[in-house]
Amino acid sequence: MENNKKKVLFISSEMSPFLESNALSDIARMLPQAVQEQDNEVRILVPRFGVINERRNRLHEVVRLSGMNITIDDNDNPLTIKVASIPSTKMQVYFLDNEDYFHRKHVYSDENDEFFADNDERTIFFCKGALETVKKLGWYPDIIHCHGWMTSLIPLYLKTIYRDEPVFQNAKIVYSVFNKEYQDSLGNDFTRKASLNHITDEHMKPFENGDCSSLYIGAITHSDAIVNCADTLDPQVASHLQNDGTKPVLEHRGDNIAEEYTEFYDNILAQN
Repeated sequence: MENNKKKVLFISSEMSPFLESNALSDIARMLPQAVQEQDNEVRILVPRFGVINERRNRLHEVVRLSGMNITIDDNDNPLTIKVASIPSTKMQVYFLDNEDYFHRKHVYSDENDEFFADNDERTIFFCKGALETVKKLGWYPDIIHCHGWMTSLIPLYLKTIYRDEPVFQNAKIVYSVFNKEYQDSLGNDFTRKASLNHITDEHMKPFENGDCSSLYIGAITHSDAIVNCADTLDPQVASHLQNDGTKPVLEHRGDNIAEEYTEFYDNILAQN
């Protein structure tokens, strides 16, 4: 990495201005730009939720990346990749799309505030689809930085089923933890569906409750470093971080984030 220039892959479940502003979507919007302006190369992957207006945001399909199928429970689910540029920046955002999973008028819950019953499969689809997309891009990231509960399986998959993929061979995994994002569960079948070749019951154990805290803990377990973006960290998650004590942790402060994050990335990459 000449002159410390890094390739940083950001994978987030939400991002402004495509979804409503909140702590997660705002950080997912500002951090890649701040890192890119430090002379680094970035790529961004997010779900193409149905509430994201394609015409207004000028999304268009990337035909060379589309056409893959993501298998969940022996069902093949087609993956379409779309792209848009963020105005006033040189950043492109890749959107992962599937008609069955994402073409809805709501993001995680229906009009009655009922958590979607297939949020487990939507999560698995997005995590597997993101990694397959990077493989197809042929772009070798140094840092893979995941934001939000919907990305929580990515650290696990990178350490198991994708561990021998050349594109991910030298990448370090960073996971950002936020306030508890939902109160429901992904269901009793989540860990069975999410488990694939080379994934043991021990690998899946942290995820077994399917609630937000479990997903955070599972992601932390399989990541190389953690960023705490929570105002009040969930007690279970805080306890897990404290008991682990082996992973670098960055406290997101909101000021001078470019310098803080790039130094954090450099320190992670310097570790064996």
